[in-house]
Amino acid sequence: MDILAFYDRISGGNAVPATILSMSIMLLAGFLVTRITKKLHLPNVTAYIVAGILIGPFCLNLIPSHFVEATGFLPDIALAFIAFGTGEFFRLETIRKNGIKVFVITIFEVCTASILVFGLCYCIFGLPMPFSLILSALAAATAPTSTIMTIRQTGARGQFVDTLLQVVALDDMVSLIAYSVVISLATASLAGKAVDLYGSFFPFLLNIAVFILGGVFGYLIYLFMRNRHSTDNRLIIAIALMLSFCGIASVLNVSPLLGCMAMGAVYINLSDDDGLFKQLNYFNPPILLLFFVRSGISFDLGSLFVSGNFGAYPLIVVSIGYFLVRILGKYLGSMLGCRLAGTSRSVRNYLGLALIPQASVVIGLAELGARTIKGTMGNALMTIILSSGILYELVGPGAANVALYKSGSYVPEDGSTADQITESVDDIQEKEADQIPAKADIQSGEKEVKSPENNKQFGQMDEISPGKGKDKKSSSKKKDKSEEESSKKAQKSKNRNSKNKEKKSKNGNDRFVNLEEKEFEKGALEYFENQSKPDVKTKKSKDKKNSDKKNKESKKHKKESDRDNKGNNQ
Repeated sequence: MDILAFYDRISGGNAVPATILSMSIMLLAGFLVTRITKKLHLPNVTAYIVAGILIGPFCLNLIPSHFVEATGFLPDIALAFIAFGTGEFFRLETIRKNGIKVFVITIFEVCTASILVFGLCYCIFGLPMPFSLILSALAAATAPTSTIMTIRQTGARGQFVDTLLQVVALDDMVSLIAYSVVISLATASLAGKAVDLYGSFFPFLLNIAVFILGGVFGYLIYLFMRNRHSTDNRLIIAIALMLSFCGIASVLNVSPLLGCMAMGAVYINLSDDDGLFKQLNYFNPPILLLFFVRSGISFDLGSLFVSGNFGAYPLIVVSIGYFLVRILGKYLGSMLGCRLAGTSRSVRNYLGLALIPQASVVIGLAELGARTIKGTMGNALMTIILSSGILYELVGPGAANVALYKSGSYVPEDGSTADQITESVDDIQEKEADQIPAKADIQSGEKEVKSPENNKQFGQMDEISPGKGKDKKSSSKKKDKSEEESSKKAQKSKNRNSKNKEKKSKNGNDRFVNLEEKEFEKGALEYFENQSKPDVKTKKSKDKKNSDKKNKESKKHKKESDRDNKGNNQ
């Protein structure tokens, strides 16, 4: 079936209906495939790429080729959204704590993975040096979307997560700089031009300039957001500035990834407002879906199993080799870097597993690379990256999940992290030690609750019995002293309980709060209420007695005066 002829027939030669129908088919196909991958616990990126393959030219052929060519801007915009979201994790307060350690780990894991991939492609598979350099630069990157998605799904947090997010963001930055230099060298080499020092360092300097420009745009976003705007206007301002920056980067023939990362980092450090990032996370899923589905449509399945077109080995062999060797390089490099940086054993043993995912950023860079070098090498680059990307998205999230769990950062269904469960052992021991005096306070509080009532009864008996004023005063003094002691004890235990509660709330261990503390607080409150009530009643009863006494005396005086008056009259 010729889909282009079908579109022409229903649209009368107008390209607008074909474009709208193509976008709707891509969105629906991506959504429907996610219903299947969700049951298999696979990430959405895998579903989008598979959906693109299914509706692409090698299967159903539902999308015309001119639509794919006309949407060449999608990689730049998708990379801009991904990079801006990654910039959220470049907080200065976190970088100050782990900056040197993260830098050491990133350098070692990036260099190890890149060197091993270059050796595989150039020395073993015999691929051209420019192509091997491009693949080695791409091997350094890690997919931030898959990593962040896995962290959010598990609810993981802690030192391992902080280190992981910073390493992922930093190795994408290093990969982008290396890729910019390598792609310039590869382009000059393929064009037969001599490679000089200026040609080698100019792309690096250009990316640094774009990075600084991205920081300026992040400051502009901050200035615009300082004034109070509605939610819609905030989103419009952010997207307008991001697209403006993407346009400038496209004119300079530079990837917008590094500058958008700087844009997000500058904004989050100046404003400390993550609301904008959440808004963009709600806005960008259709754009990312179209980008990944379009990448799947461009996937050349026919070249995977054909040898001789590019190198001596089929591209499927190169893809599997790239997939395995990069994992080995990431794991060994991160372990060596963590050992030199002096990190904990959990970070050292499992960080490499969490760095396996690779799809979003690398597919965008591969799209830009294929657009730059073109021809057979460009198609081969996209085929290798997409096929290995599917494997990474199948294995990567599961490996990251295992790494988060084994490192003690994974959150079980009861809401407590393994880190917190481990740390809470000391808290429980402290709580049990605190409960010993608390129980004694409860018992003393119960005794003291009874004693004021008894004192009240004795006070009433003293009032009735004459000649016991001294005993009455001494009992009242004892009562006041016992009330003061009980209030001090209750206040101390209350402060102790509040401190324990604050400690529990910080670690997320509210489930360890003991019921005896609540009972004690309740008993203490009831005690003070009861103490206040008898005093009021006692006061009222004394006032009543005094008034009754005065009334009796006045009646007595009245009777005597009446009697005297009668006597005088007689």
